[in-house]
Amino acid sequence: MKSAIFQCAGGGLSQEQRLAALEKQLSSNDVALVVCPELFLSGYAVGDQLIALAENLDKGRFRQAISGLANRYSTAIVYGYPERANDTIYNSAACIDANGEVIANHRKLLLPPGFESDYFSSGTQPTLFELNSLRCAILICYDAEYPEAIRAMAEAGVQLIIVPTALVKNWAVVARKVMPTRAFENGVWLMYANHAGAEGDLNYLGESCIIAPDGQDAARAGDNEAFIITEITADKVVASQQRLPYLQGVKALRQTLKDAILQE
Repeated sequence: MKSAIFQCAGGGLSQEQRLAALEKQLSSNDVALVVCPELFLSGYAVGDQLIALAENLDKGRFRQAISGLANRYSTAIVYGYPERANDTIYNSAACIDANGEVIANHRKLLLPPGFESDYFSSGTQPTLFELNSLRCAILICYDAEYPEAIRAMAEAGVQLIIVPTALVKNWAVVARKVMPTRAFENGVWLMYANHAGAEGDLNYLGESCIIAPDGQDAARAGDNEAFIITEITADKVVASQQRLPYLQGVKALRQTLKDAILQE
């Protein structure tokens, strides 16, 4: 599956300008999947605009526009947005398939220290789905920094983990070290889609990356707006998990540790 990340420099842009920037990339690149950053609809460091721009997934104007792009260019699109569900707002990411239909919607499970808890409630469910014969999952930013989260997805048979994020420069270790490690220790593909440039008082790292199941960069952006592309295949997942059978080993290790602790 030919897959891409759109690392958007969206600070100060309207929703229409964000959509136009995405369409410009789609019109010149033939891909089956494109992943946009966390809160792509609204921007991340935008304060109360998170409330003002929050929308219902079924009826949202921005979602309808994304569905139109997905259908027009025959590509699935994952994008982050503030989701309004009755009186609750979530930090969410939806996957729209190439027919323009919603096939997955993830609500961020863990809110990091900082402003997010002032605006959002936490999600309560994992998000797994099929796309072009690949078993996929969505996690958002902080969710993916926990080894337990990626391990649980891998043990459920997930081959591709999609992670919209809003990572700033002082946390560069996450994009450069933590995400490759998560891919390597589970033998899965990982797409980490960040913002570029500045927004509010934040300076984004950029460095969106597509990590292969062996932990190596298949593609990595710099710090400017970018569109990076890689062919994602299931066979590399199989090969990596056979070569380093961590998923089998961890089951035995858990039992050994459990038995040892019970004997104390």
